Amino acid sequence: MATVHLHNDAGYAQRIRARTHQLQADEPSDNGGGDTGPAPYELLLSALAACTSLTLRMYADRKGWELGSIHIDARFSRDDCGLENIERTITFGNALTPEQLHRLAEICEKTPVTKTLLEGTPIRTAFV
Repeated sequence: MATVHLHNDAGYAQRIRARTHQLQADEPSDNGGGDTGPAPYELLLSALAACTSLTLRMYADRKGWELGSIHIDARFSRDDCGLENIERTITFGNALTPEQLHRLAEICEKTPVTKTLLEGTPIRTAFV
C-alpha cells in the first residue's frame, strides 16, 4: 500500500524517496543535526495531519459540504512518566453546523493514519 526508500551516507540528514517524490529528514541543530528537513516525529505528525485533511475533504465532498480551508495543528508530547500524546486541532474556513462538526469528529477517528497509530501496528525488521 505504501513504500518509501531511505538513503543516508553519513550524519543525520536522511534522503527519502516516496514514489517519485523526494523528501529530506534531519534532526534540529540543537539535537546535533543540520536542520535540513523535518525531524521524524514532525514527519509522523505531517502524515497524520495530511491524512486527516484528505479524508475530511473527501467525506465533505461526497456530502456536498463546503468546508472552506482546512487548517490542522498537530503536536506530539511526552510527559515525565514517558506517556506519549498527540493533540490534533482542526479549523475550517467555513462555518459548519454542530451536527456537521460532530460527524467530522467521528470521521477523524476513522482516518487510516489515525487508526494505524491508535491500533499500534507491528513492525518487522530484516537486515540483508
